Amino acid sequence: MRQNAYDNPDPPKRSEIKPGTAVWIIEKENYGSKNYKQGIVQDILSSVGNHPRGIKVRLTDGSVGRVQWLMQHE
Repeated sequence: MRQNAYDNPDPPKRSEIKPGTAVWIIEKENYGSKNYKQGIVQDILSSVGNHPRGIKVRLTDGSVGRVQWLMQHE
């Protein structure tokens, strides 16, 4: 799978993501752009432990995308 300049080359693994986790995702229609969306994970949709483009999740607002980064807790 081809990566682009904006994708995180090492997205978080499934084991790092749980419902309630704050994340940045990329939605399918925005692949190849900087149009990331932040939100809270409601459901984890990927069954695999790792994916080169990121684990697929549904956010609490209903958006579906692949996790690029976990939001940092201060």
